[in-house]
Amino acid sequence: MRDTFHRERVSDLYITLPTRDGTRRQWTEPKDGAPLGYGHHLAFFHPRNAEANLRKDGTDAEFCPPEPFTRRMWAGGKISWNTEKPLLIGRAATATSTIGSIEKKGFEKGSPMLFVTQRIAVRMDEETENSVEEERVHVYLPIATGSRTGGAHTPRKVKDAPVSPHDFSFSYTPTPTTLFRFSALTFNGHHIHLDKEYARSEEGYPERLVHGPLTALMLLESLGFSGEKDAQLRSLAYRAQNPLFVNSELTLAGSWENAKTAKVWCVNQDGVVGMTGTVECV
Repeated sequence: MRDTFHRERVSDLYITLPTRDGTRRQWTEPKDGAPLGYGHHLAFFHPRNAEANLRKDGTDAEFCPPEPFTRRMWAGGKISWNTEKPLLIGRAATATSTIGSIEKKGFEKGSPMLFVTQRIAVRMDEETENSVEEERVHVYLPIATGSRTGGAHTPRKVKDAPVSPHDFSFSYTPTPTTLFRFSALTFNGHHIHLDKEYARSEEGYPERLVHGPLTALMLLESLGFSGEKDAQLRSLAYRAQNPLFVNSELTLAGSWENAKTAKVWCVNQDGVVGMTGTVECV
Protein backbone atom coordinates (compact mmCIF):
# COMPACT_ATOMS: atom_id res chain seq x y z
CA MET A 1 0.00 0.00 0.00
CA ARG A 2 1.39 3.37 -1.05
CA ASP A 3 0.85 6.64 0.79
CA THR A 4 2.38 10.11 0.97
CA PHE A 5 3.26 11.91 4.20
CA HIS A 6 1.59 15.13 3.09
CA ARG A 7 2.41 18.06 5.34
CA GLU A 8 -1.30 18.86 5.68
CA ARG A 9 -2.12 15.39 7.01
CA VAL A 10 0.81 15.51 9.41
CA SER A 11 -0.54 18.87 10.60
CA ASP A 12 -3.93 17.22 11.23
CA LEU A 13 -2.15 14.63 13.37
CA TYR A 14 -0.28 17.34 15.27
CA ILE A 15 -3.49 19.19 16.11
CA THR A 16 -4.97 15.91 17.39
CA LEU A 17 -2.08 15.09 19.73
CA PRO A 18 -2.09 17.03 23.02
CA THR A 19 1.72 17.05 22.99
CA ARG A 20 1.79 18.99 19.70
CA ASP A 21 -1.51 20.90 19.41
CA GLY A 22 -0.08 24.18 20.73
CA THR A 23 -1.85 24.17 24.11
CA ARG A 24 1.09 22.96 26.22
CA ARG A 25 3.89 24.24 24.03
CA GLN A 26 4.17 26.58 21.10
CA TRP A 27 2.73 25.19 17.89
CA THR A 28 5.35 23.97 15.43
CA GLU A 29 4.31 23.56 11.81
CA PRO A 30 5.49 20.35 10.12
CA LYS A 31 7.94 20.99 7.29
CA ASP A 32 8.57 19.07 4.10
CA GLY A 33 11.82 17.14 4.26
CA ALA A 34 11.83 16.91 8.06
CA PRO A 35 11.81 13.44 9.68
CA LEU A 36 8.37 12.05 10.42
CA GLY A 37 7.81 11.73 14.16
CA TYR A 38 8.34 8.38 15.86
CA GLY A 39 5.19 6.32 15.42
CA HIS A 40 3.50 8.89 13.20
CA HIS A 41 3.36 6.41 10.33
CA LEU A 42 0.50 4.78 12.29
CA ALA A 43 -1.76 7.53 10.89
CA PHE A 44 -0.99 6.43 7.32
CA PHE A 45 -1.33 3.32 5.13
CA HIS A 46 -4.91 2.56 6.13
CA PRO A 47 -7.16 0.29 4.03
CA ARG A 48 -9.58 2.11 1.74
CA ASN A 49 -12.67 -0.06 1.57
CA ALA A 50 -16.25 0.76 0.67
CA GLU A 51 -18.53 0.88 3.70
CA ALA A 52 -20.51 -2.04 2.28
CA ASN A 53 -17.38 -4.19 2.54
CA LEU A 54 -16.70 -3.47 6.22
CA ARG A 55 -17.62 -5.87 8.98
CA LYS A 56 -20.69 -5.17 11.10
CA ASP A 57 -18.56 -3.48 13.77
CA GLY A 58 -17.10 -1.07 11.21
CA THR A 59 -13.71 -2.77 10.92
CA ASP A 60 -11.88 -3.77 7.76
CA ALA A 61 -11.90 -7.45 6.88
CA GLU A 62 -8.24 -7.71 5.87
CA PHE A 63 -6.18 -10.14 7.96
CA CYS A 64 -9.31 -11.12 9.94
CA PRO A 65 -10.16 -14.75 10.74
CA PRO A 66 -13.62 -16.07 9.78
CA GLU A 67 -16.63 -16.16 12.06
CA PRO A 68 -17.13 -16.48 14.93
CA PHE A 69 -13.90 -14.55 15.63
CA THR A 70 -15.11 -11.11 14.60
CA ARG A 71 -14.49 -8.97 17.70
CA ARG A 72 -11.15 -7.22 17.24
CA MET A 73 -8.83 -5.59 19.75
CA TRP A 74 -5.35 -4.11 19.30
CA ALA A 75 -3.13 -6.26 21.53
CA GLY A 76 0.37 -4.86 21.08
CA GLY A 77 3.35 -4.93 18.81
CA LYS A 78 6.84 -3.71 18.09
CA ILE A 79 8.11 -0.84 15.94
CA SER A 80 11.74 -0.66 14.81
CA TRP A 81 13.30 2.37 13.11
CA ASN A 82 16.19 2.61 10.68
CA THR A 83 18.00 5.68 12.01
CA GLU A 84 19.95 6.02 8.76
CA LYS A 85 16.81 6.15 6.60
CA PRO A 86 14.06 8.02 8.49
CA LEU A 87 10.68 8.58 6.89
CA LEU A 88 10.42 12.17 5.65
CA ILE A 89 7.46 14.53 5.60
CA GLY A 90 6.38 15.20 2.04
CA ARG A 91 7.80 11.93 0.67
CA ALA A 92 5.88 8.92 -0.60
CA ALA A 93 6.40 5.43 0.78
CA THR A 94 5.05 1.92 0.43
CA ALA A 95 3.98 -0.35 3.30
CA THR A 96 4.07 -4.09 2.65
CA SER A 97 2.06 -6.28 5.03
CA THR A 98 2.19 -10.03 5.54
CA ILE A 99 0.83 -12.46 8.12
CA GLY A 100 3.60 -13.28 10.57
CA SER A 101 1.78 -15.76 12.79
CA ILE A 102 -1.60 -16.91 14.08
CA GLU A 103 -1.72 -18.17 17.64
CA LYS A 104 -4.61 -19.81 19.49
CA LYS A 105 -5.05 -19.19 23.20
CA GLY A 106 -7.67 -20.00 25.81
CA PHE A 107 -9.47 -22.71 23.84
CA GLU A 108 -8.95 -25.30 26.56
CA LYS A 109 -10.37 -22.90 29.17
CA GLY A 110 -13.50 -22.02 27.23
CA SER A 111 -12.24 -18.52 26.41
CA PRO A 112 -10.97 -18.90 22.85
CA MET A 113 -8.87 -16.13 21.32
CA LEU A 114 -6.89 -15.81 18.11
CA PHE A 115 -3.80 -13.61 18.05
CA VAL A 116 -2.91 -12.49 14.53
CA THR A 117 0.48 -10.85 13.96
CA GLN A 118 1.04 -8.67 10.91
CA ARG A 119 4.55 -7.85 9.75
CA ILE A 120 4.79 -4.47 8.07
CA ALA A 121 7.76 -2.98 6.24
CA VAL A 122 7.70 0.70 5.25
CA ARG A 123 10.09 1.93 2.58
CA MET A 124 10.26 5.34 0.92
CA ASP A 125 10.13 5.54 -2.84
CA GLU A 126 13.49 5.22 -4.58
CA GLU A 127 15.11 3.74 -1.45
CA THR A 128 16.52 0.24 -1.07
CA GLU A 129 16.23 -0.07 2.73
CA ASN A 130 13.18 -0.15 4.99
CA SER A 131 12.70 2.90 7.18
CA VAL A 132 10.29 1.19 9.58
CA GLU A 133 9.66 -2.46 10.37
CA GLU A 134 6.68 -3.27 12.54
CA GLU A 135 4.91 -6.20 14.14
CA ARG A 136 1.27 -5.45 14.86
CA VAL A 137 -0.80 -7.88 16.96
CA HIS A 138 -4.59 -8.01 17.01
CA VAL A 139 -6.63 -10.36 19.17
CA TYR A 140 -9.91 -11.70 17.79
CA LEU A 141 -12.68 -12.86 20.09
CA PRO A 142 -15.86 -14.81 19.30
CA ILE A 143 -19.15 -13.05 18.67
CA ALA A 144 -20.73 -12.10 21.98
CA THR A 145 -23.85 -14.03 22.98
CA GLY A 146 -26.59 -13.07 25.39
CA SER A 147 -26.94 -9.75 27.17
CA ARG A 148 -23.86 -7.54 27.04
CA THR A 149 -25.11 -4.43 28.84
CA GLY A 150 -22.07 -2.42 29.80
CA GLY A 151 -21.23 -1.60 33.36
CA ALA A 152 -18.21 -1.51 35.61
CA HIS A 153 -15.27 -3.20 33.88
CA THR A 154 -13.05 -5.37 36.07
CA PRO A 155 -9.42 -4.76 35.08
CA ARG A 156 -6.98 -7.60 35.07
CA LYS A 157 -3.91 -7.51 37.25
CA VAL A 158 -0.66 -6.77 35.46
CA LYS A 159 2.38 -8.81 36.40
CA ASP A 160 5.40 -6.65 37.21
CA ALA A 161 3.25 -3.53 36.90
CA PRO A 162 5.30 -0.32 36.73
CA VAL A 163 5.47 1.81 39.84
CA SER A 164 6.60 5.34 40.62
CA PRO A 165 8.90 7.14 40.66
CA HIS A 166 9.16 7.96 36.98
CA ASP A 167 11.64 10.07 35.04
CA PHE A 168 9.07 11.64 32.72
CA SER A 169 5.29 11.77 32.39
CA PHE A 170 2.49 13.43 30.47
CA SER A 171 -1.21 13.48 31.37
CA TYR A 172 -4.24 14.21 29.21
CA THR A 173 -7.91 13.25 28.91
CA PRO A 174 -8.99 11.70 25.60
CA THR A 175 -12.42 13.09 24.73
CA PRO A 176 -14.99 11.94 22.16
CA THR A 177 -13.49 14.56 19.84
CA THR A 178 -10.01 13.07 20.31
CA LEU A 179 -11.29 9.61 19.40
CA PHE A 180 -13.27 10.92 16.44
CA ARG A 181 -10.28 12.80 15.05
CA PHE A 182 -7.91 9.86 15.42
CA SER A 183 -10.50 7.56 13.84
CA ALA A 184 -10.80 9.99 10.94
CA LEU A 185 -7.03 10.27 10.52
CA THR A 186 -6.67 6.49 10.40
CA PHE A 187 -9.89 5.92 8.41
CA ASN A 188 -11.00 3.65 11.25
CA GLY A 189 -14.75 3.10 11.48
CA HIS A 190 -14.63 0.68 14.43
CA HIS A 191 -17.78 1.41 16.43
CA ILE A 192 -16.04 0.64 19.71
CA HIS A 193 -14.27 4.02 19.48
CA LEU A 194 -17.23 6.07 18.28
CA ASP A 195 -20.54 4.63 19.47
CA LYS A 196 -21.15 4.51 23.21
CA GLU A 197 -24.29 2.39 22.90
CA TYR A 198 -22.45 -0.14 20.74
CA ALA A 199 -19.56 -0.33 23.22
CA ARG A 200 -22.04 -0.98 26.03
CA SER A 201 -24.61 -3.26 24.45
CA GLU A 202 -22.45 -5.23 22.00
CA GLU A 203 -19.05 -5.35 23.70
CA GLY A 204 -20.02 -4.99 27.36
CA TYR A 205 -17.80 -2.00 28.11
CA PRO A 206 -18.93 1.04 30.12
CA GLU A 207 -17.69 3.51 27.49
CA ARG A 208 -15.94 3.98 24.18
CA LEU A 209 -12.38 2.68 24.02
CA VAL A 210 -9.24 4.67 23.30
CA HIS A 211 -7.39 3.37 20.23
CA GLY A 212 -4.46 1.08 20.98
CA PRO A 213 -2.21 2.79 18.40
CA LEU A 214 -3.07 6.20 19.86
CA THR A 215 -1.85 5.08 23.28
CA ALA A 216 1.31 3.56 21.78
CA LEU A 217 1.92 6.78 19.89
CA MET A 218 1.36 8.83 23.04
CA LEU A 219 3.95 6.73 24.91
CA LEU A 220 6.47 7.87 22.30
CA GLU A 221 5.17 11.43 22.44
CA SER A 222 5.56 11.56 26.23
CA LEU A 223 9.21 10.62 25.84
CA GLY A 224 9.74 13.38 23.28
CA PHE A 225 7.79 15.91 25.34
CA SER A 226 10.02 15.20 28.32
CA GLY A 227 12.93 16.89 26.58
CA GLU A 228 14.53 13.75 25.18
CA LYS A 229 13.84 14.97 21.65
CA ASP A 230 17.42 14.35 20.55
CA ALA A 231 17.29 10.69 21.53
CA GLN A 232 17.46 8.42 18.50
CA LEU A 233 15.05 5.56 19.00
CA ARG A 234 15.76 2.06 17.82
CA SER A 235 12.52 0.35 18.83
CA LEU A 236 9.35 0.34 20.89
CA ALA A 237 7.88 -2.97 22.06
CA TYR A 238 4.50 -2.59 23.76
CA ARG A 239 1.53 -4.55 25.04
CA ALA A 240 -2.06 -3.52 25.72
CA GLN A 241 -2.90 -4.65 29.25
CA ASN A 242 -6.39 -3.26 29.93
CA PRO A 243 -8.95 -1.22 27.99
CA LEU A 244 -8.70 2.54 28.38
CA PHE A 245 -11.86 4.60 28.15
CA VAL A 246 -12.88 7.99 26.83
CA ASN A 247 -13.20 10.92 29.28
CA SER A 248 -10.81 9.29 31.77
CA GLU A 249 -7.50 11.04 32.45
CA LEU A 250 -4.50 9.05 31.29
CA THR A 251 -0.92 9.40 32.47
CA LEU A 252 1.87 8.24 30.20
CA ALA A 253 5.12 7.78 32.07
CA GLY A 254 8.53 6.22 31.83
CA SER A 255 11.71 5.49 33.70
CA TRP A 256 15.22 4.98 32.38
CA GLU A 257 16.80 1.63 33.20
CA ASN A 258 20.06 2.76 31.65
CA ALA A 259 21.26 5.26 29.04
CA LYS A 260 19.61 3.35 26.20
CA THR A 261 16.56 1.62 27.67
CA ALA A 262 13.38 3.10 29.12
CA LYS A 263 10.35 1.33 30.52
CA VAL A 264 7.13 3.14 29.56
CA TRP A 265 3.53 2.71 30.65
CA CYS A 266 0.07 4.26 30.65
CA VAL A 267 -2.32 4.29 33.61
CA ASN A 268 -5.81 5.73 33.96
CA GLN A 269 -7.06 8.00 36.72
CA ASP A 270 -7.78 4.96 38.92
CA GLY A 271 -4.27 3.60 38.54
CA VAL A 272 -5.25 0.80 36.16
CA VAL A 273 -2.39 -0.09 33.82
CA GLY A 274 -3.58 0.15 30.22
CA MET A 275 -0.34 -0.37 28.32
CA THR A 276 3.29 -1.19 29.04
CA GLY A 277 6.34 -1.07 26.83
CA THR A 278 10.08 -0.80 26.40
CA VAL A 279 11.90 1.83 24.35
CA GLU A 280 15.40 1.10 23.08
CA CYS A 281 17.65 3.94 21.92
CA VAL A 282 20.65 3.85 19.62
